[in-house]
Amino acid sequence: MIKHVSIAALPVTESLVIQKNRIENNVSPESKRVCIVTGTHGDELEGQYVCAHLVKLLNSEKQKLSGIVDIYPALNPLGIDSVTRGFPLFDLDMNRIFPGSPTGSLAEAAAFDIVRDIEGADICIDIHSSNIFLREIPQIRVSEQTQAELLPYAAMLNVDIIWIHAAATVLESTLAHTLNMRGTKTLVVEMGVGMRITESYCTQLIDGIMNLLHGLDMWSGDVQHVRAPIVSKDHGVGFLNSDAAGIFIPSVTHGDYVHTGDVIGRVLDPLTGSIVESAISPCNGILFTLREYPVVFGGSLLARIMGDGNG
Repeated sequence: MIKHVSIAALPVTESLVIQKNRIENNVSPESKRVCIVTGTHGDELEGQYVCAHLVKLLNSEKQKLSGIVDIYPALNPLGIDSVTRGFPLFDLDMNRIFPGSPTGSLAEAAAFDIVRDIEGADICIDIHSSNIFLREIPQIRVSEQTQAELLPYAAMLNVDIIWIHAAATVLESTLAHTLNMRGTKTLVVEMGVGMRITESYCTQLIDGIMNLLHGLDMWSGDVQHVRAPIVSKDHGVGFLNSDAAGIFIPSVTHGDYVHTGDVIGRVLDPLTGSIVESAISPCNGILFTLREYPVVFGGSLLARIMGDGNG
């Protein structure tokens, strides 16, 4: 069932319409509700595939569902339509204006409606891709403040890594923080790369979402075996930034296990053809972030490594 979450008038007789697809069965006052949200950033498209597949799967076997699954494929439809990361017309990041305001700007009013619609759900899964510069393996990011509540659910979602952020680095104006502070448990998924769809990552997360629904006694169908994620805090993550400008050519594969001293890639000077920097791994661990866009400058992030403490 398609429902409107927020509607606002735009110039030239057009409208901003944010919608959700509600799939429900065997609903009672005790039924659980899970929300799948994505499309906050218009250049993040991995969640579009996840939503499309979930709608098809749940509708085709609705008799196996008990409860409500609300699927929000485009919280920022104008951004998706224009392939723009932010909210067009206002030149802002929509994930920096929550909880919004009913009397604020167009974007703030939309944010307010979104929070009001999701609030009260048992679980919300907020799906993001990376930007066009970096590729991420499927991971969930939670804050130290919410880890005790969220880790049991995060472990069900078939991701490779759970990254626990220090409370000081959490942005209070995000959708996830707003909902978590209001009692709606919200998990942030990051995977893939901006403006692309990595089908294998999407399938991995879909299997995890179905496993979560099964764990919540909302799904009686078959589920796939899910992997046990690596859990790490900020101090367990090694960052590798470029010291030079040029073209970055990786020499390892995204998701590889690397060792201290391994060459992750090289920065080339296109003018002279010389290697101006060899990027060296600072620790042992899984390469969970890797530079996708090749042009780099001094300070550009090249890689992140989830350290195992053995190097």
